[in-house]
Amino acid sequence: MNKIPMTAKGYTKLQQELKKLISEDRPNIIAAIAEARSHGDLSENAEYQYAKEQQSLIEGRISDLESSISRADVIDIKNISGEDIKFGATVVIEDDENGKIQTYQLVGEYESDIENKKLSINSPLARGLIGKSKDDNVEINSPKGMKSYTIISVKYI
Repeated sequence: MNKIPMTAKGYTKLQQELKKLISEDRPNIIAAIAEARSHGDLSENAEYQYAKEQQSLIEGRISDLESSISRADVIDIKNISGEDIKFGATVVIEDDENGKIQTYQLVGEYESDIENKKLSINSPLARGLIGKSKDDNVEINSPKGMKSYTIISVKYI
């Protein structure tokens, strides 16, 4: 089994989501299915069909989370230091084309959230940054074509 790298915060977030799905969402959908069943003919019962679809989605997510949590390799970022970019680093980069400065933290696949500046370690940008350090230039082959960035800073916080 492959280990899945994640931060302690990401691991906690997955555990909380799993707990909510098991203790709240699963019982609620079971109750909704029972209620829909009581309305009679299931073949034309839209509430029942919807509830069964929701149950399938919830059970799939529970299975996915349980698998991820069991394979988690929790990495404590506070114990990481250095000049090179590694998992957990918070990186400030400048787009060489337009001068736009962006800050990202490199995190595991399950905790990535681009809106909150958490970049998946498996993304093209993150893969290009790994092993580089401050003042390095990086060229990334992205879906929008080649992009060039300059690394402004690397921190582990």
